[in-house]
Amino acid sequence: MRLKEYGKSAQDVKALVHKYMIETYERYDFVCERAKGMYLYDEKGNAYLDFYGGIAVNGAGNCNEKVVAAVRDQVGDVIHTFNYPYTLPQALLAEKICTTLGFDKIYYQNSGTEANEAMIKMARKYGVEKYGPNKYHIITAKGGFHGRTYGSLSATGQPDNACQIGFKPMLPGFSYAEYNNLDSFREQVTENTIAIMVEPIQGEGGVIPATPEFLRGLRKLCDEKGLLLLLDEVQTGWCRSGRIMAYMDYGIKPDILSMAKAMGGGMPISAIVTSDEIAKAFSFGSHGTTYGGNPVCCAASLAQINELLDRDLAGNAKKMGGYLTRKLRTLPHVKEVRGKGLLIGIEYDGPFGLQVKHACFDNRLLVTLIGDRIIRLIPPLILTEKDCDKAFGILKKASETI
Repeated sequence: MRLKEYGKSAQDVKALVHKYMIETYERYDFVCERAKGMYLYDEKGNAYLDFYGGIAVNGAGNCNEKVVAAVRDQVGDVIHTFNYPYTLPQALLAEKICTTLGFDKIYYQNSGTEANEAMIKMARKYGVEKYGPNKYHIITAKGGFHGRTYGSLSATGQPDNACQIGFKPMLPGFSYAEYNNLDSFREQVTENTIAIMVEPIQGEGGVIPATPEFLRGLRKLCDEKGLLLLLDEVQTGWCRSGRIMAYMDYGIKPDILSMAKAMGGGMPISAIVTSDEIAKAFSFGSHGTTYGGNPVCCAASLAQINELLDRDLAGNAKKMGGYLTRKLRTLPHVKEVRGKGLLIGIEYDGPFGLQVKHACFDNRLLVTLIGDRIIRLIPPLILTEKDCDKAFGILKKASETI
């Protein structure tokens, strides 16, 4: 849809949004009319360098040609059926993901928070059925973020964050331990504990990677205590970290894994994968989803994942992430640059984040902000050195104005 076709101006669009929509985001002050590759474009054709990638969604680039073609092809055949008949996109995608990652079973959902809800429910049902009615307790990490629906929100270890304020009480059965502190997690284990759930890189928590000792230690702890290790790779999954999945960098494997964002190339789809044994916890009627496994979304996801793998965009994320990180560490007022691959956090030595974000936007670079000190970079994984240099130049200019 283009503004001219509807006789609307950018101001008309903004006015309609402000009048009718419930706003919970700080908007970029432009109308995005089209997108391609590394750029978003407004109605005048002005190009904005995209370093937020739809929040880690557009891994193979904005409007990737093969993803677009897959959507167009499928939408003319079947848009939606619910999960009573079989569909080819569902089946082919299930095979691709399970064989690529080495898991037995997959369950489709629509968003990251829904995938994490399904993971929590599966772990608890598995625990109750195998060990008894009190085996439902799950330990998560302080500073973690798992979503905004009640189960995943309750698993989110940020009680003072705006996402929880006004929505308490949270659901029972969760406790929080210090991230990257194995002893803290060990101390939280009780006779009712069934699982430990963490992100291999905390995203909303400030772009903090797990240490090898911590994540490997969690795997060992779960094996010793008969617990399930649940990994949330909603943001880190599908090549973002420089590996297909971030956990692969640690030489371990989770019992249940959640994924979303880059999985769909812009279409709303998510999933969990697990073993045959654990998957049995979901029997007929125990869980469900109207749109999960939608054939158009599955077709898009299959095209997206093929693009990510065939073009080795994990390798490019690792290479470009290293190149960009080295440059970012030379910025003024920077306390630390951290992350993996093309999930990068720039922490400033003062509350300058919003100022930097706005200065970047003024120079048509789109970035995201965590708190008031951390700029997060999560660009499409097709990034080149030229793109890195351009973004760095804008960030340098913005940092020098602090």
